[in-house]
Amino acid sequence: MKFNVNQKDLQEALSYCQGVIEKRSTLPILSNVLLDANNSKLTITATDLDLIFIHQIKNVEILDEGKTTTTSSIMFDIVRKFPSDKKINISSNNENKLQLESENSIFNLNCINSSEFPLTDENFNQNEFTLDSKQFLKLLNKCKFSVSNDETRHYLSGIYFHQTEVEDKIYLTAVATDSHRMSISKIRLREKINFDPIILPKKTIFQLCSLLDNYDGDLRISNLKSKIKFELTNSILISKLIDGKFPNYIQVIPKNNQKKLETDLKSFLGSVDRVASVSLDKKDGVKFQLSHGNLNLSVNNTNSGDGKESLTVDFNDDLEISFNSRYLIDVASQFDGEKIELFFNDTGSPVLIKDPSDFDSIYVVMPMKG
Repeated sequence: MKFNVNQKDLQEALSYCQGVIEKRSTLPILSNVLLDANNSKLTITATDLDLIFIHQIKNVEILDEGKTTTTSSIMFDIVRKFPSDKKINISSNNENKLQLESENSIFNLNCINSSEFPLTDENFNQNEFTLDSKQFLKLLNKCKFSVSNDETRHYLSGIYFHQTEVEDKIYLTAVATDSHRMSISKIRLREKINFDPIILPKKTIFQLCSLLDNYDGDLRISNLKSKIKFELTNSILISKLIDGKFPNYIQVIPKNNQKKLETDLKSFLGSVDRVASVSLDKKDGVKFQLSHGNLNLSVNNTNSGDGKESLTVDFNDDLEISFNSRYLIDVASQFDGEKIELFFNDTGSPVLIKDPSDFDSIYVVMPMKG
């Protein structure tokens, strides 16, 4: 195997692989990337057995076709330190070594035979549909912070996607909750799709976000029983799905929250963030003291001190309620408009949060006790 590849193209592909490969794998082959050079293309594959990432670099100068595997993290570390945008000459004269050469540097990396690399060859194309990638990325970003870290309730460790219909309009709706907060967001579909409800794992979500951050084209999606495939122009991500039943989230959405607060988003975010700074322990919570037209925020920590700030708001009631500041910041940071709306019921009930400029997303946050 012998080929020349652009440093920037190879670095980008290998950087995506780092998010897939487990840092400590019991199987040495899973620490490796598969390099397959043929037909003027270099195909790079990484997997942890639950997630497979495949990336193609086109217009590669291939002198000898072939394939091998080498340690992903080491290759990435070397490639990113090579001179930017220069050509890297890569060759393998035997099965045990891969040579990387750029300008005055030569490295010989250990290899494992490509035949040991686990691959899938399932046909996903039966249930394929296409979405705008930026819309789908927005959907992921509006929900991913609410995904649970509790391994015992695995069905909450991902985003729940399902098809919904509202007033004859079809949507792809995403929901995530860790039982303390919940995010719900949806995007309009052109037509009904052949798509069963799924729970997409957290690791896949973050890998997909990093891929879509730098991508503007269409995203092709197809699912097959317990797996799903995402196709970009030069990349494919195949993921196992979470096997479990997502809870009935509709019944958690507050129905009687009539006390509406509206205020400037930037001011609200700044106030919550500043007041929370006094406490290292976010479990302290930010206390809201609400009266007509005024919101007093305070944090009191016996070890570090206290902080207070007041904010002018549009509110016509009296209420005291406390929240985990991180939950409020996570929600408000995803807003597109200039205002934030919070709908309250009483001190012990969850708050409903909306972005007035986004009719397709709502958030629910539980208050803190005491």
